[in-house]
Amino acid sequence: MKVLITGASSGIGRDMARAFAKRGYDLVLVARSKERLLHVQEELNQQVKVEIAVCDVSKTENCIQLHQQYPAIDILVNNAGFGDCGEFTQTDLQKELDMIDTNIRAYHILTKLYLQDMVAKNHGKILNVASIAGFMPGPLMATYYATKSYVVRLSEAIRQELYQARSKVQISILCPGPVDTHFNVTANVLFKIREANSQEIAEYAVKKLLKGKFYIVPKIEIKIAKFGAKILPDTCLSQINYNVQKRKIYRPE
Repeated sequence: MKVLITGASSGIGRDMARAFAKRGYDLVLVARSKERLLHVQEELNQQVKVEIAVCDVSKTENCIQLHQQYPAIDILVNNAGFGDCGEFTQTDLQKELDMIDTNIRAYHILTKLYLQDMVAKNHGKILNVASIAGFMPGPLMATYYATKSYVVRLSEAIRQELYQARSKVQISILCPGPVDTHFNVTANVLFKIREANSQEIAEYAVKKLLKGKFYIVPKIEIKIAKFGAKILPDTCLSQINYNVQKRKIYRPE
C-alpha cells in the first residue's frame, strides 16, 4: 500500500507521513524543499520505503507530471497549502493567486486524476486537508477561507457521486482549527488561542481516514464551531470572524 502526501516536508503533512509509516504504508512525499524532504525520508526510511518528489504543485504541469510519475497510489493526501491575513484591498494579489493555485487548482487536478484511477480499480482513498474555515465566511482572511470552502464543497459533491455509483472509493476532508505549524508565519498571523499539536492532529486524521470517516474534525471546540457555522446567520459569523482575525493579525513592534 502506497500513500502520496503533498506538503509533506513539515507540519501536518510530515506528521501524517510518520503516522502512515508507523502503520506500514510506503510513502511518496511531495514538497518544494528538497532539504526538508530528505530529512523526513532519512527518518522514515528505516520503517518503510520512502520516495521523494521535489515539486511545486501550484503549477498545473507539475501536478500532471506527478501523477504520471506515481500512478499506482492507494491513498492520496492533498495537504499543501498556505494562507494570508489582512484587508482584501491591501493583501498582495500575486500571493493570493499563488494561494488559489496551491489550495484549489492543485487539489482539483490531483483529486481528479487519482480519483479516475481509483474508480477504475474500485479501490482507494483521498484525504483533502480543508479547515474549519471552509464552513464560514472569513473577513481579513477572505481568500484563504474561500479556498477551503472550495475544497469542502468539491469533496462533499464527490462523496455523493461515489455513493450513488456504489463505489468502494472513499473521499474524506480534514477540518482542523489553528494548528502549531509554519502556517502562521506564511499567513502573517499570530493566533490568540491555543494551537493544536500537529502530531496529534495527524494521528487523529489518519486513524479516522482508515476507519472511513468523511468529516474529520479534531478537538471538541472545533466540532462546536462547525455546528455553530450551520445554525448561525452568515452576517453573524462574518462579524465574529472579523473580530477574531483583527486580533490575530501580526504587527511587528
